[in-house]
Amino acid sequence: MNKILLIEDEESIRGFLKINLKRNNFEVIEAVNGEEGLNLVRKEKPDIVILDIMLPGIDGFRVCRIIREENRDIGIIMLTAKGQDMDKIMGLEYGADDYIVKPFNPLEVVLRIKAILRRLKEDNSAVIKIDKYKLDPYSKKFYKDGKEIYLTPKEYLIVKTFMENPNRAFSRDELLDSAWGKDYFGDSKIIDVNIRRIRAKIEDNPSEPKYIETIWGMGYRWKQ
Repeated sequence: MNKILLIEDEESIRGFLKINLKRNNFEVIEAVNGEEGLNLVRKEKPDIVILDIMLPGIDGFRVCRIIREENRDIGIIMLTAKGQDMDKIMGLEYGADDYIVKPFNPLEVVLRIKAILRRLKEDNSAVIKIDKYKLDPYSKKFYKDGKEIYLTPKEYLIVKTFMENPNRAFSRDELLDSAWGKDYFGDSKIIDVNIRRIRAKIEDNPSEPKYIETIWGMGYRWKQ
């Protein structure tokens, strides 16, 4: 069952949405302000957030930006007042997936939610997840515990090779071919340098790596 978080301070709108979403077999959780909403996002990990712009305390734009910075996998639908085109533009710029203008038909909300869930499923089909790590080939980004970790293009290609083939041992030459191409004729020790840098970025204890394991006399592997 998909989980929907409503962040809306008007009880009548919140209640109206909740009833209709539950009728369509969604699990619904609620927040009445931005701060409470952010806490529930982190705790409950909803699939979709329906977010009003005008909230007490932290406004909807800021909430949207924070959610998107912390998690790219949550769908965000913003509720805007009729005729507020700038609100729509700003919401999309801050990372919202869609917007709905008040007053709205509950069927429209359900259809928008289902459309976003389908897109998220398609987007995530190529995403590689191993334990607390995630690699997104579409955006070429890497995440640990939901937070993006910057990898250089070569580091990214090495990590991608590992995560696509967990537990497989790769020689330095194979990793060179994967990241630099078969026409590269430089020193294979550049792989060791990049492995040290990658470990420093992604391992909890780089001096005792848990995931990127050295295979003596061979090379390296991603241990799963």
